[in-house]
Amino acid sequence: MKPKNMLDAQRDYVLRTAEERQIKYIQLWFSDVLGIPKSFQITPAELENALIDGMTFDGSAIDGFSRIQESDVLAMPDPKTFAILATDHSVARIFCDIVNLDGSPFEGCPRNVLRRSLEKARAKGFSFFAAPELEYFYFADADPSHSPKPLDFGSYFELTIADFTSKLRQETVLALEDSGIPVEYSQHEDAPSQHEIDLRYTDALTMADNILAARLIIKEIASRHSVHASFMPKPMAGVQGSGMHTHFSLFKGEQNAFSDQNDKYWLSDTAKRFIAGIMRHAPEFTAVTNQWVNSYKRLVAGYEAPIYVSWARNNRSALVRIPVAKGANPDSSRIEYRATDSACNPYLSFSVILAAGLKGIEEEYELPEEASDNLYNMSDQELQAHNITFLPANLDEAIAKMEESELVRETLGSHVFEWFIRNKQDEWSSYKTHVSQFELDRYLRAL
Repeated sequence: MKPKNMLDAQRDYVLRTAEERQIKYIQLWFSDVLGIPKSFQITPAELENALIDGMTFDGSAIDGFSRIQESDVLAMPDPKTFAILATDHSVARIFCDIVNLDGSPFEGCPRNVLRRSLEKARAKGFSFFAAPELEYFYFADADPSHSPKPLDFGSYFELTIADFTSKLRQETVLALEDSGIPVEYSQHEDAPSQHEIDLRYTDALTMADNILAARLIIKEIASRHSVHASFMPKPMAGVQGSGMHTHFSLFKGEQNAFSDQNDKYWLSDTAKRFIAGIMRHAPEFTAVTNQWVNSYKRLVAGYEAPIYVSWARNNRSALVRIPVAKGANPDSSRIEYRATDSACNPYLSFSVILAAGLKGIEEEYELPEEASDNLYNMSDQELQAHNITFLPANLDEAIAKMEESELVRETLGSHVFEWFIRNKQDEWSSYKTHVSQFELDRYLRAL
């Protein structure tokens, strides 16, 4: 008998588990270009066919996917991502790659974009890992007709006596773990009703899947308790917004390619060039990592969000921070990119960050001087003297930078790149012509 390959073994496991656990429905999950999760359900009777041949659906119904004249695509389940829902054990989910009817990767699929970037890294001998810190808020409801109402008024790392939001976060962590998404930390963040869940380090593709699943689980657990969890980057004025500080590393085989114990920073030349690549290209890809008009309400001075293109070890005003290696362990050497917000599309965000870092390695970019001072306290003249530049200040600036970037176009592919630019230009145009409550309050009577 011919031995089964890995894919066949994974499919067999999915079919066997679905039968043994008496699964009634399987949700096929995927993402549109903006990172909004999409799905449709099949019954166990269709599961084997779906795993082998995929399931056809109309791609023209999904933003950023097919045009009308080329609408049909296939959702091809990735059996490694099969999991039973913690919130309903009769339902399982599985992430899908979107492919054309001839089996070739569909250019509008964000998961395929990340796969391409990872293949480029793999061709150079690297594997790419990520560990994000997901920040979000709990509010009493999601009614946009009034200001968001926080559920607690705790602060950073606050320890309270069995309050509602702490219990909510604990229940969420247990649901994440039950769904196969390992959690490293959870805590109260600095702003009222703001919380953070840190996902345990894994390969970038699995992590992008985990982020989409985690956001849904966080929202669903909140909804069960008749409250709302929001990943909006800046839902309240006067407090910090929600970021997704993400730790990244490259490995070559079993060795951490970022580690060099003989360097005073414990950073290898590979790590330094990777950081230099991120810094040089960050303004070009910020529209991807911070893709909403509201994202730039977070990226302002004074609220712990980076606005300066810089790096440092212990300076949290820097764009790229170098955490201290745990216990002098070379495998824990990593970088932390601090601009991304938790409402991004993780597939596209990881893709452009990896591409920028690899460009720095390929072209041997020089790492600029470390920004050891608090950049928020420096004058414009001092920043200029240190050659420190700024991230885009709003979505319009970010789109303009992205449009000029060959790196981002090549990484995303023309299909996603062009659709993304058009979508964001439309968003900015709508925002630019909107008359806000701020303007009415300030000008209506006075002018």
